[in-house]
Amino acid sequence: RRVIDYISHDDDQPSTIIKKIFHHFRKVLYRSFHLYRTLSTMTDFTLKGKHVNVAMMTSGGLAPCLSSSVSQLAKYWVEALKAGEISGLTLRMYKDGYKGVLIGDSFLVPEADWAGMEALNFLGGSPIGNSRVKLTNAADCLKRGFVKDGETPLEVAAQRLIKDEVHVLHTIGGDDTNTQAAELSKYILEQHGGKVIVVGMPKTVDNDVYPIKQTFGADTAAKQGAIFFENVVNESTANPRMLILHECMGRDSGYLTSKTAYYYHEIVSNQKFASPLFPSSRASRDVHAIWIPELKLDLVAEGARLKKVMDEFGCVNVFFGEGTGVEEIVRDMEAHGEEVPRDAFGHVTLAKINPGQYFAKHLAEAVGAEKTLVQKSGYFGRSAAANEFDRELIGACAKVGVASAIAGVSGCMGEDEDVEGAPIRAIEFERVKGGKPFDISQGWFQQMLKYTGQL
Repeated sequence: RRVIDYISHDDDQPSTIIKKIFHHFRKVLYRSFHLYRTLSTMTDFTLKGKHVNVAMMTSGGLAPCLSSSVSQLAKYWVEALKAGEISGLTLRMYKDGYKGVLIGDSFLVPEADWAGMEALNFLGGSPIGNSRVKLTNAADCLKRGFVKDGETPLEVAAQRLIKDEVHVLHTIGGDDTNTQAAELSKYILEQHGGKVIVVGMPKTVDNDVYPIKQTFGADTAAKQGAIFFENVVNESTANPRMLILHECMGRDSGYLTSKTAYYYHEIVSNQKFASPLFPSSRASRDVHAIWIPELKLDLVAEGARLKKVMDEFGCVNVFFGEGTGVEEIVRDMEAHGEEVPRDAFGHVTLAKINPGQYFAKHLAEAVGAEKTLVQKSGYFGRSAAANEFDRELIGACAKVGVASAIAGVSGCMGEDEDVEGAPIRAIEFERVKGGKPFDISQGWFQQMLKYTGQL
């Protein structure tokens, strides 16, 4: 009980409290081992002074970091070659994520093109393509034609890496991508006696990966989402009593929704407005509500509160995370015997259950909206090029990641929250896990809730 009181807040959902308890004890357990690596990740394998065959792949959904990660990893590998840390270098790119690994679709980057990869640092999307493939889901891989009947995806992928003589595999993706890479590396070692160093780069706009302080692309996506709404909010002047629902990505974490609202609030706060005689003002264009999975949502109470906003300003602007209220919607679907759509990883397909329309219907009635608009900034934000903050973070992790690979140490790069000072290091894959909730106790977020009137 004392632990729960220490790490939780009155507004926390039960599922959020459970996640926080889990995270608290994993930190205690990790520190009790004096921060040593577990035996499963310790190795004497080193690439120093050798010719290194490096392969890269990007996987999962897009995030503003994929191109930058490819660029900066290549940069530090070339620097390692020039510094004499390795004797030779080959750069291979697998196309379309694990699909490319399974079907053998890749290309080598000639040395003459290495310098030109710097341009990728300022591009959005992936320069080599993405896909959502789970190597342990044989049925899905067979259905999509990536393996033949009777083949095991892990074995097919292992044979491909062995055939291509890959020494280091850089997986640029979320927690699913990197845990799959760890499984593949383990499989090659156990089944074939081979060794592939796997160094992951954690991309996800949700910023919800244990124990990583900040995932790549999340900050950029939030700022891009704010820019997106800076235009969309003008629709509040298109019709009397306008309700605008800004849907942000974030299955389990409210980070992106909250940070997007924060950055947008900054934009509005610094904007110049005309005389108060004009009804379109800073207050009418600002954020009126932030709904995220970590906060309890009383739709009736919020409807009553926001109706007063609607009556005063003639519009309401709500920022909500796509994962908000999903548990309730899924329960409702299952109670009515409806099939809940899920992807290859078993995640609920949020686009198909449409939380935005669910909220639009119920809230519009409560606030007396004449017109409702649901706008999603997800694709706009996630497809952007990395901003300066993310480029610096990616570069710092790429530099340490290359050094880690040369030393023969696998892991997912990032600022390790379980270690004092959160240093950048190759975090053991068995400690990497998705579903980290957003910390609603942070000062800037509490100030946002006070501003919106939710506190």
